[in-house]
Amino acid sequence: MFNLANSLTLGRVLTVPVIVLLMYFPNHFTAFLAAVLFFIASVTDVMDGIVARRQNQVTNLGKFLDPLADKLLIGSVLIMLVELGWVPAWITIIIICRELAVTGLRAIAMEKGLVLAADKFGKMKTVCQSFALGPLLLNYQYFGVDWHRVGTYILYVALFLTVFSGANYMYNLYKIWLSNDQ
Repeated sequence: MFNLANSLTLGRVLTVPVIVLLMYFPNHFTAFLAAVLFFIASVTDVMDGIVARRQNQVTNLGKFLDPLADKLLIGSVLIMLVELGWVPAWITIIIICRELAVTGLRAIAMEKGLVLAADKFGKMKTVCQSFALGPLLLNYQYFGVDWHRVGTYILYVALFLTVFSGANYMYNLYKIWLSNDQ
């Protein structure tokens, strides 16, 4: 049950409270540490899937934990960024509502025996969100770069992908429902 892949995913979940705690005391040092931890957690998101497939460690626990870990990490960081005034609340609301809507639709689809795997747009969304949140966590200038501005630009791209991938997921699920009703 707790193979390497699942342990990496669980490790990602356990970084969330540490990152949130660091964000409660925002300064150059804690912001840098939070960004480093977020980066490490994001890398484990890629690694757990690779390990699970290569070592044949795909489990039901992993299928449950992996998307949950992503949502906990991204959602918690976004909420803290709103709390700090570093990200507008409306962006966080849209991103979290999309995640809840897709998760709810997945549950309904599974109940009907339908499975719609994450597509390339959903994966691009997750990567783009991670690339946005890293610089936003840094927030301060390091090496003459305004990381907050960089993260904000990437976040707007991530927001577009979030809405687009959510709409695409709903459309594809609708097509599957229609084809199964006939």
